[in-house]
Amino acid sequence: MAEPRIPYVTAYGAVGRTLSKIKEATTPDRFTQDFLATKLDQKGGSPKPVIPFLKRTGFLASDGAPTQLYKRFRNNSQTGAAAAEALRQGYRPLYEANEYAHELSDDELKGLIVQVTGLEGDSGTAKAMIGSFKALREFADFEAVVKSEVEDDTDSPANGAGAQAGGVLGSVKLGYTINLNLPATSDVAVFNAIFKSLRDNLLR
Repeated sequence: MAEPRIPYVTAYGAVGRTLSKIKEATTPDRFTQDFLATKLDQKGGSPKPVIPFLKRTGFLASDGAPTQLYKRFRNNSQTGAAAAEALRQGYRPLYEANEYAHELSDDELKGLIVQVTGLEGDSGTAKAMIGSFKALREFADFEAVVKSEVEDDTDSPANGAGAQAGGVLGSVKLGYTINLNLPATSDVAVFNAIFKSLRDNLLR
């Protein structure tokens, strides 16, 4: 059985630096190595794996185009929620094993990664996974995610928007459509009788 794919950057310090720079720079059409080195000032070979990491965590599409998650991350009011979503997306195998992976201590997180991946705890790869996870977690706010979901619920009619005391909606508007199959006739009296019946019985 293939081990779960967990995103990581060996030089995981580059993850935090790059994410901080992303918030300061303009959004490119494509997030390339040149953009990483020139606009974000992340030069050399060690930051290069950050691009695959950003793809795995949902910030970039497969062609390098910034996603809506990337753009939300740059919005200071949504940074925490976007980073939390990126953690859940990129580290799905960890969250499938423990939905509160972001609350674990370093030792507990290492144990979870060892459990999920089958790696040795003192391996370089496991350490890089832990470091990369923690670097992204620094930006995450899972309370912001919960708050957002609650606000979405309270905007619904059943939870107050347009509702009155007792849970009764302030106004309900109903509409209906009537389809008529009219007979093939040139007798106007037939049509008059049909529409008079509609007016008297349905349209009051």
